[in-house]
Amino acid sequence: MIYLNGDFMPIEHARISVLDRGFIFGDGVYEVIPVYSRKPFRLVDHLLRLQHSLDGIRLQNPHSSEEWRTLLEQIVVRNESDDQYLYLHVTRGIARRDHAFPQGVVPTVFIMSNPLLAPPNGLLATGVAAITASDNRWLRCDIKAISLLPNVLLRQMAIDAGAMETVLLRDGFMTEGAASNIFVVKDGVLLAPPKNHLMLPGITYDVVLELAAGDNIPVEVRPIAEHEVRTADEILLTSSTREIMAVTRVDDKEVGRGKPGAMFALLYRLYQEYKATVMRAGTSAYP
Repeated sequence: MIYLNGDFMPIEHARISVLDRGFIFGDGVYEVIPVYSRKPFRLVDHLLRLQHSLDGIRLQNPHSSEEWRTLLEQIVVRNESDDQYLYLHVTRGIARRDHAFPQGVVPTVFIMSNPLLAPPNGLLATGVAAITASDNRWLRCDIKAISLLPNVLLRQMAIDAGAMETVLLRDGFMTEGAASNIFVVKDGVLLAPPKNHLMLPGITYDVVLELAAGDNIPVEVRPIAEHEVRTADEILLTSSTREIMAVTRVDDKEVGRGKPGAMFALLYRLYQEYKATVMRAGTSAYP
């Protein structure tokens, strides 16, 4: 069951106009929100990021935070899985094709749910492979825009190479992954690229830094040079749907000892404990 412009319906019944600016121009933004035991995870943070994206494309938010919460909770109830991921999508709406913003147009709002599957234990035990590539995307990667063709092509490069992810490099520094944030571990220090216009501000990225601070793990938030990626002791990727995973090969070379390391094991455990605490809290509105 999905939500589209005021109505709940089976996804097979959903229809949008071919003149929707999301279809014509990719003129819209989206969010992905994990749900554990039917509780949306870090909902406040996800709605704040949605607002940041809407502000970035100069589109008024069609709903208040309380209205979003109600819609999302109704989608959760209408779908079967206890663990889900919610995809919400807002475009500028339907108008005659013209690059300029149309006036008086109602935004298109679409929400759907899919089952959220934990990463296979085998991948958690062995880690995943990645490749590197030049970050050739636009300069507002902090906006979670639906126009994801560069990310699609970069991620497909990894798939074609038998890898999970593409680590992106721009002007000699790492930005993020094609569909994830990336952390580097060197000499026991967790290195994180700073939030700026060249990367998406990940919610799981924030959680990892909070957990690290709470456990007194040394952290440096700063630009990470390409040579630091290639000589890392560990590399971690994070996202709302993959949580935390270890990258154990980059461009067919082992990372560290070629298996998930101590930092991954610690942060993965802390993340699972935090998630369990949140689920026991029984609310979707926690920060």
